[in-house]
Formats: sequence, structure tokens, C-alpha cells
Amino acid sequence: MRIETERLIITEFTADMAQAVHENSLDEDNRRFVPDEVFETVEEAREVIGFLMSCYGGTEGPLTYPVFTKHAGENIGYVQLVPFEDGLWEIGYHIAKKRTGKGYASEAVRAFLPVIAATIGIDEIYGVCLSDNVASKQVLKKCGFTPFFEGTGDYQGDKRHIFKAVWKKP
Repeated sequence: MRIETERLIITEFTADMAQAVHENSLDEDNRRFVPDEVFETVEEAREVIGFLMSCYGGTEGPLTYPVFTKHAGENIGYVQLVPFEDGLWEIGYHIAKKRTGKGYASEAVRAFLPVIAATIGIDEIYGVCLSDNVASKQVLKKCGFTPFFEGTGDYQGDKRHIFKAVWKKP
């Protein structure tokens, strides 16, 4: 997969990306909102990248792709599609803290949605985040997701205050 936008390139992982993935995962927002995606060592990041690479070409997921800036070729995060519940799919994304506030997450998600939906053959994708993750809620809304739930629900095995929205293929 290779998706290009005005400022970004979304492509597939390679093993040599472990250092950047490790560093991008360590920021406080990632620790707070998606602690299962924090890689404390480069080796841990390398192992996860190996697993993610093994999922390419399939339709079972997770399907995770690094995001790079075009101008500097810097790995700034990822977008992903993961199995959700009852055969549904959920979008995931993270832009490293030092690169947030520039619209990169929205740009990456907007470009990724139609491509990954066509690849998997689905018409809708769900977005779920903690309710206090204001930035993620804004990304979902900017990218055409329609909110349908906000309240207490399951989030990574715990009962938390969450926000849910759905994107439907136009």
C-alpha cells in the first residue's frame, strides 16, 4: 500500500522503522490514551512491526501503516484498521506529540478510509476513543464520522467513559 496526500505518505512497515516507532510511542498522550501501543524498547517495537508486517496481504488485521511527512521523510505515526466486534472494523491512528496540531492525523485518516474500506470490502468503519481525548474526537468528526454514543463502555478491557462514531462509505 502507498497513499500520498499533499503532505504525507502512508506506506507499509519495514523492519528498519523500529527506532522511530519506539520513539513515537513514548509520548504522554499515547501512554494515557492507548497504553497497549507504547513500546518501551526498540526490540519490543521491532517485534510488533514484524507481526504487523505479517498481516499485510490478509484481511484479518490488524492492518497498520506508518505515516511519513513528504518534505522530510520523517515517520510521525500510523493509521490502522483493526477488527472490532461482531465482524466490524475500527480505525486507529497516532501522530507523535511533537507533530500534533498540524492536521496530520485528519489528513492521514481522510486519505486512508476509502482505500482501506475498498481493500477489505467494507462500507463502514467505527471510531472509538476515550471521551476526554478531545483531539481524537475532533479527528473523527473532521473525517466524516457520525457520533452515535458517548458514555460508559468497554475500552481495552476496562469500563471507561468513551466516544463512538461511525464512518460510512459514500
